[in-house]
Amino acid sequence: MNFDLIKAVVELVQQFSEQNEVKAVYSNNLQGFTEWLTASCKSGPEQEDPDWRGKQLESSSDIIINTLLIRMSRYAKSYSRSSISNSIFTSQDDIIYLISLKMIGAMTKMELIRRNIQEKSSGIVIINRLIRNGWAEQTVTEKDKRTKHIQITEKGLSVLEEHMDEIGKVSKAMVGNLDYSEQKLLIAILSKLDEFHDNFYRMNLEARDLLDNVYKTLN
Repeated sequence: MNFDLIKAVVELVQQFSEQNEVKAVYSNNLQGFTEWLTASCKSGPEQEDPDWRGKQLESSSDIIINTLLIRMSRYAKSYSRSSISNSIFTSQDDIIYLISLKMIGAMTKMELIRRNIQEKSSGIVIINRLIRNGWAEQTVTEKDKRTKHIQITEKGLSVLEEHMDEIGKVSKAMVGNLDYSEQKLLIAILSKLDEFHDNFYRMNLEARDLLDNVYKTLN
C-alpha cells in the first residue's frame, strides 16, 4: 500500500476543507473536492504567469485586470442594449433597479442608488422613471413617516417576469465558455474584490478622496 500517496490525498482533503470553510465556494462532498482539485491544478505553478494581451509591452497585471474588467463591463452593456432594444425599458438600469427591489425589498432612494453604485443625480432619474411607469412606488413606514421607501409594484414584478428570458440570455452570454468550476472560482474572486471596494464606497467619500484612500490602504 502506498502510504505516501494516502498521506498526500489526506493533506489535500484537509486543505480543501480549510479553504472551503473560510469561503464555501464548492459543495462539501466528493464532487466539490474534485472541482476544487481541478481548479487548483489549473492555477498551479505552470499557470502562475500566463500569457495576456499587452504582456510583451510589459503591461503590469493590475493594468491588465483593470482593462479586462472595463472590457467585460462594455460587453455586458452591449448585450443589455441588444436585449432591451425591442422592450419597454429605457435602459438596462431600469432592469437592474427593479431586480434590486425584488431581491432586497423596499429601501430608501439613496440605499437603492448606492447599491447600484451610481451618482445621485443619475439614480434619481432612474427611480423617477420607474415610479412614472408604475413599476415602483414610494411608501412611508409607520415608525418614521418622514422616511420614504421605494418598493417594486405588482406591475413592476409582472414586467420583470415578462423579460426574464432576455435577462437570462444576457447573463448566459456574459459567462461565455467558462465551465461550472471556473464560474465558481470567478465568483469567489470577484466577491472578494467587490467586498474590498464596497467598504470604501460606503464611506461616501468625495470623488477626489476616494482613490487616494484606496491607494493608501494598498501601499
